[in-house]
Amino acid sequence: MGEAKRRKELGLPPREKQVELPKLDKESIQKKVRSTLYKYPIIPLLFYGAAILSLVGGVFYFVKLYKLI
Repeated sequence: MGEAKRRKELGLPPREKQVELPKLDKESIQKKVRSTLYKYPIIPLLFYGAAILSLVGGVFYFVKLYKLI
């Protein structure tokens, strides 16, 4: 404990302890997500649709940019 002795000799107060972050409860988060998905079953379809549209849009942009057609 060299630092503690050095701080005491210099007249400094003890170093404050770091605040611990709260632990995440994975099970409760998982239950909330599942209940939301059961309540609104359209959400996964919207995400899949958005992903497919972005992929098609990216391919279209790529083809248009490099004039492959």
